Amino acid sequence: MILPVVKYGHPVLRQKGARVETITPEIKNLIADMFETMHAANGVGLAAQQVGHALQLTVLDVREASKERPSTLEIDGNPEDAGAFMPLVLINPELKPGADFAAGPEGCLSFPEIYADISRPANVDVVALNPKGERIQFRCGGLLARAIQHETDHLNGILFIDRMDRKTKEEFQLELEALQADTKAALKKPKTK
Repeated sequence: MILPVVKYGHPVLRQKGARVETITPEIKNLIADMFETMHAANGVGLAAQQVGHALQLTVLDVREASKERPSTLEIDGNPEDAGAFMPLVLINPELKPGADFAAGPEGCLSFPEIYADISRPANVDVVALNPKGERIQFRCGGLLARAIQHETDHLNGILFIDRMDRKTKEEFQLELEALQADTKAALKKPKTK
């Protein structure tokens, strides 16, 4: 089922997600719905907060975008095909960023039509659980590293606008204010059945 993606101004986007202690049938259904939602919106990642759930859960799939923006993946120091690990679910992810930073373009489904270059570590070590509750561990670079860092920020209530330099954020100030106002106005409307 395609879920509504919450937009900037919704309070859930600023909530730190709760750890997922048990992978219940509800969590598995949420994962399936998040993939369907992400693919329908042509996204490469989607955090639970973006569909209204403050949980440490994100889904990713960089296969389509990696044609223009490649990804790297290593397991135990051995290079692997990042595409072979897609789609990817990360539950309770923990990241250890590399030292080298790179700027690259980012957008966000919760910020329609807003794109900016964001500086992030070029590589990141990831430890998380998969949907079977198994521990997974890998190092990644390129688009996959950028997407994982972007989505993990969401899990901690951090938005990509928080990573923009001041000049870039000022350039988007009017759009951000309008998006936030629209979202807050929509939240105040009574729900119809």
